[in-house]
Amino acid sequence: MYLLSRLFLFLTKSADEVARERQDAYLSEAIDLYDLEFRMRKLDREAQRRQPAWMGQQ
Repeated sequence: MYLLSRLFLFLTKSADEVARERQDAYLSEAIDLYDLEFRMRKLDREAQRRQPAWMGQQ
């Protein structure tokens, strides 16, 4: 029953939720403040590469 409920939750999550959980897990592995800041900048750079600046403006 547990496996079935976990499967249902996995299938109902949106791609944004999964990506956010993955980012949160990555950031939580930081060993100190400098590592956390490095990881945050890395995620920001990756997000900018996926979406050009002109697409984010409204």
